[in-house]
Amino acid sequence: MWAANRWKEYELLDCGGGERLERWGRQILIRPDPQAIWKRGGHPLWRKANAIYHRSEKGGGNWEIFDLPPQWNIAYDDLTFQIKPMNFKHTGVFPEQAANWDFTRQMIKSRNKPVSVLNLFAYTGGATLAAASAGASVCHVDASKGMVAWAKENAAASGLSQAPIRYIVDDCKKFVEREIRRGHTYDAIIMDPPSYGRGPSGEIWKFEDNIAEFLELCMGVLSEDPLFLIINSYTTGISPSVPVYLLGMTMQKRYGGSVEGGELLLPVTQSGLMLPCGHTSRWVCRA
Repeated sequence: MWAANRWKEYELLDCGGGERLERWGRQILIRPDPQAIWKRGGHPLWRKANAIYHRSEKGGGNWEIFDLPPQWNIAYDDLTFQIKPMNFKHTGVFPEQAANWDFTRQMIKSRNKPVSVLNLFAYTGGATLAAASAGASVCHVDASKGMVAWAKENAAASGLSQAPIRYIVDDCKKFVEREIRRGHTYDAIIMDPPSYGRGPSGEIWKFEDNIAEFLELCMGVLSEDPLFLIINSYTTGISPSVPVYLLGMTMQKRYGGSVEGGELLLPVTQSGLMLPCGHTSRWVCRA
């Protein structure tokens, strides 16, 4: 298990009753969370939220906004992220991923030579910025033009607009297939695939149906001496052990090294508990 416990401008204040109470900079949000099945704590800010996301019984939901700017910035170390309330409760940042950002930076800095990173399903670029800030060159791939534009804005806000980041709007599978034909390789891969999604041309992705084949495909763009590979998953019903087994049967079998996996956690200020927020599996090269 890995806890994202170094945030200063994000805080999980309390959770319970299927919701979480969060501080994003100066803004207080209440959002649904199916893991928080216990009763709420007694934090006084439950009654003073700037906005609440209400989930609909028919799927989706909507924001009830009391006093909230359309966007604002928060920082994590030297990285800056634009926060915007989005459909389906999202804000543009998954704060638990800071545990992976720390790991990514540590791994890149440990190698005393240039590192190239492929970030797939890259969203608004948290992992991209972490890798670039550690000195890596990064290829950032996402099927959403809007998310890629947002990632560029985050890079500019973080002082990384001139960093060696290549932004690609494309279906990740098709992009990797083209990179294999071109003979391009990378020293590390980060992937954060959705449970279900569609590519820009209607390509359908389902985690449980596609991840094993996609991982095999991605091995075709790894360099001869790869550094690490990360698989994130928020897919309900998939055990954290499954991607660990996949990495063992692919990366570890070919390159040696080690595989580890576990839940990503956010510390809860009110209770001292740790809220589970998806899971991550990592293959790491030999020491």
